[in-house]
Amino acid sequence: MQIIPAIDIMDSQLVRLTKGDPSTKESYQTSNPAEAAKEWSQSGAEMIHIIDLDAALSKAPNTEMILGIAEEIDTPIQVGGGIRSIETAEKLLDGGVERIILGSLPIKEPETARKILDKYGSDRVIIALDHKNGSLMVQGWQQSTERRLGESLEVFTGQGYEWFLVTGINQDGTLDGPDCKTYTKISGSGRIIASGGVGSINDILKLKKTGVEAAVIGKALYLNQFSLEEAMEAAKC
Repeated sequence: MQIIPAIDIMDSQLVRLTKGDPSTKESYQTSNPAEAAKEWSQSGAEMIHIIDLDAALSKAPNTEMILGIAEEIDTPIQVGGGIRSIETAEKLLDGGVERIILGSLPIKEPETARKILDKYGSDRVIIALDHKNGSLMVQGWQQSTERRLGESLEVFTGQGYEWFLVTGINQDGTLDGPDCKTYTKISGSGRIIASGGVGSINDILKLKKTGVEAAVIGKALYLNQFSLEEAMEAAKC
């Protein structure tokens, strides 16, 4: 299982939220996203996860900063947040970003999302399935939908998507442990990247048993619950 350190950007700073709520914004000692990316790269990260919270909440995006990070480090990055047009997707994928994460677009404009998939291939497009109490949330987790997680996985795999970032919103940023029951249930339905709730090395060991391909970890790393090296070692066990 791959460990992917997370960088959430808001107002050009590195922040973390709890359960996706902007009012819970916390800044860290290392508030510069580019510096954080360099640190994770130097620590051996195989992929870095960057979310543009401003873009996700329909504010001015941090695209240029993100492209600058992609240029500065050797580690590949996957980027999400507010990618709601072909133009934005192209700018990122042609500008050095390895993979993009699409959330609202495949649900609201499936044909547009399919054009991106057809152009760049399933290895470079991740579908974000952010769920709360079983229902998918879109628009920066601000809007609920009637779609369920399981049926959405079935629909999107049928359309040719392979990678899915599945976030338990109720667990996100809490350090209370991931939703392993859900991940065990869906791990055979695509290439699953788990996100939300990891707070200890034991959580990583539990996640590994679910069969997911990767785990995105943010707050626990920044609060020094464990190091990236320790997390990666646990994921290999």
